[in-house]
Amino acid sequence: MMQQDGFTPAARFLLVAGALVVVVAGLKSASNLVTPFLLAIFVAVLVIPPLQYLRGHGLPGWVATLLVVALLLGAGGVVVGLFSGSLSDFNVALPHYQERVKGLTGDLDTWLDGIGIHVSRQALNSIVDPGRIFGMATDLIRGLGGVLTNAFLILLTVIFILFEANSLPSKLRAALRQPEASLTHLHEVMHTINRYMFLKFCTSLLTGVLLWIWLGVLGVDFPAMWGMLAFLLNFVPTIGSIIAGVPPVMLALIQLGFQEALLVTIGYMLVNIGIGNFLEPRVMGQGLGLSTLVVFLSLVFWGWVLGPAGMFLSVPLTMALKIALGANPHTYPIAVMLGPAEEARALMAADHRRSLSLTLPEHGDSDAPGRRA
Repeated sequence: MMQQDGFTPAARFLLVAGALVVVVAGLKSASNLVTPFLLAIFVAVLVIPPLQYLRGHGLPGWVATLLVVALLLGAGGVVVGLFSGSLSDFNVALPHYQERVKGLTGDLDTWLDGIGIHVSRQALNSIVDPGRIFGMATDLIRGLGGVLTNAFLILLTVIFILFEANSLPSKLRAALRQPEASLTHLHEVMHTINRYMFLKFCTSLLTGVLLWIWLGVLGVDFPAMWGMLAFLLNFVPTIGSIIAGVPPVMLALIQLGFQEALLVTIGYMLVNIGIGNFLEPRVMGQGLGLSTLVVFLSLVFWGWVLGPAGMFLSVPLTMALKIALGANPHTYPIAVMLGPAEEARALMAADHRRSLSLTLPEHGDSDAPGRRA
């Protein structure tokens, strides 16, 4: 009998894949509009717990919201002030560094000629190019600067979200057919993202402060800017700490010499390995709930869709997507594939124990008459 209603599995797959392509293309084309609102949502999720704490201690809602907004404005002013001042001074000093690079290139060319290796000066200048060395970090900073141009829109959206936070559960109960299940999943998403963002903020702040102090002790120029860059790029998984470490290491080599550049490299390795491999797993407990491959692919995907801000939001967005997929039985296998191997093994073990618990009573019932006899 031929199937009259519904879609075949192949047709359903093609329909879902086509809808996914349309959604991703729409997000990419509207990234200038979508990115500020996504940033506002994640900032609001991060500051809702302090807001609830202030309200729980007797402050009126509007007073607590104003205090939280004032805190955000103060933190944003400090970040923008440190970054803009140091970046402008760095741009002024860049010609001096370029001259210093030319001198080092001449010394390197003389040393290579002395050991019998002949390389043209033009080739060395093209390889050791300070503009190219600092270009990756500068482009990323410019991308973040583009986000900061929408700071007023982001702040205004955060304020409205904070004012609507208390009434959102009641609205969802009135609008949804199964409000308790939806509220449970929403609470799980918010709790997971809030915990990740708060702990990542603390570890990134510790990373930036330690590197700021270390670079200041060694005498590297603009330690505040490099510490702030390390703080921001620590939110970018996998490659963020590498990108943050390259410019100050090269600057130390140009400004101070090989020994100081080696010390800067050692400092970055110790701080990033110590915090990223030892401290973060301890404070985050079970981790992100995502496999390492998924974390890297999400970085590439969200960076392509949303630009530099998408790299910062890649892990929270993928975590929220994984929780949403896990709430639906039809998409639950995709959520399992996004998780780490340990989570899949735990699910298999739980299914095995459940199957054993279902089969054991049957054996017990069959033996019962013999025991009674």
